[in-house]
Amino acid sequence: MSATPDADGPRFASHVFGTWSDPLEVRAAGVALRDKTPVSACAEYTRRPDRPDPVAYVEATNSGRVDELVALRVGRMVASPFAFLRGSAGLMAADLAGTPTSGINAWICGDAHASNFGLYASPERRLVMDVNDFDETVVGPWEWDLKRLAASLVVAGREAGVDELRARAAASDAARTYRAALRELANMPILDAYYLTTDEKTIDHFDVDQLGEVFKRIGKKARKNTSRRVVEKFAERAERHHWRFVDDPPILSHVSRATEQAVLDGLESYAEGCLDDELRSLLARYSVTDIAHRVVGLGSVGRRSFIVLLHGNGDDALVLQVKEAGPSALAPYVEATPYSHNGERVVRGQRWMQTVSDILLGWTTVDGRPFLVRQFRDMKGTIDPVALKPHQLDDYARVVGAVLARAHAQSADPRLLSGYVDGVFGVAGGAEFDAAITAFAVAYADQTEADHDALAAAVRAGRLPAILDAAD
Repeated sequence: MSATPDADGPRFASHVFGTWSDPLEVRAAGVALRDKTPVSACAEYTRRPDRPDPVAYVEATNSGRVDELVALRVGRMVASPFAFLRGSAGLMAADLAGTPTSGINAWICGDAHASNFGLYASPERRLVMDVNDFDETVVGPWEWDLKRLAASLVVAGREAGVDELRARAAASDAARTYRAALRELANMPILDAYYLTTDEKTIDHFDVDQLGEVFKRIGKKARKNTSRRVVEKFAERAERHHWRFVDDPPILSHVSRATEQAVLDGLESYAEGCLDDELRSLLARYSVTDIAHRVVGLGSVGRRSFIVLLHGNGDDALVLQVKEAGPSALAPYVEATPYSHNGERVVRGQRWMQTVSDILLGWTTVDGRPFLVRQFRDMKGTIDPVALKPHQLDDYARVVGAVLARAHAQSADPRLLSGYVDGVFGVAGGAEFDAAITAFAVAYADQTEADHDALAAAVRAGRLPAILDAAD
């Protein structure tokens, strides 16, 4: 590194550090992007003539999944329009591809519907509210995440019996607090913005009086959602100090000895390749007592997903999830990420977007397939937007809108983003942005309902098998 003097003092050339820019200039660059892509363009949604048929889409995305679980996946998707939306991230990505964007890319969730936010434990055992699903994560247009979130709020609101005005208000509130959070982050010291998390102490910041009791209830449940609780619910004592999972097919079932060994070999590789010495030493205090396959989620149904029961100190237990990481459904529509291993892609995207993550998060390969490794249900709690009361939906929308903004600001400059979504200070550019996102959300909610109707008709006609059950 070398130093060269100038009129203002020494200037340093570095491959690590950037060149200082006036924050107002960075923000102005974001505002200038509106000349190329007006925020009104965010409202655009027109069904393309070559749009994939929704039923054909579901059939195509069943490829590569466990055959015996395909009917379960279809059954979960056909349960409601919101369920269909949850399982069709790739279809929405196809619809969004080619739509106008600001040109600013970030690490995005890729599946930022309203159920993919929730509570989980930080390493300090503090409950944090954040994006919590990254199967589809890629580097791409941040607008895609926000549009998916807003559309999902309208779909969920309609399903919950919320009137159309309140459903639209929820989409608008998500956009408005997305802007507000970016504005706040843009003006904070850089490290303070990076450290910022959404937890119980900061929830009130988003004006969510109507959600207070809901967060308390979900938080209380989340604190009980530990490995110990998993063992009590899904296992039985096999020996004096050991536990064994109880078969409950097709949701929970034991696997062959060969598969058990393949999973164990994958965990050995994960420990060597992803964990630091101190965490490998920690895992060495546990012994494996059982391995089983467990169906999880909705979009993941049919993907291979194993849970591994570890015996610790006395009656202590730890449950790890070893979950197949397929290609992102958004991959055909964005540039490739730097990571060819899809488990690593998921982990890297999660670390980019979350302020704090599971200390045991990592990736591995099992039988030639990429997998993600993490703790199973580590104090996780999720709010079901379909179960919210009409006066609670917009409160929830404000929280998740702000959370999504913080997640995007980890990889995209919040000053640049804020300039684009807010526009010139004192001008109604922000309100125009909110209105555009809301208009898109309503149009895409209509599309989702039509897609769901098509899938339901295909199931009734016998084109696709379906097993109805409650999604995990």
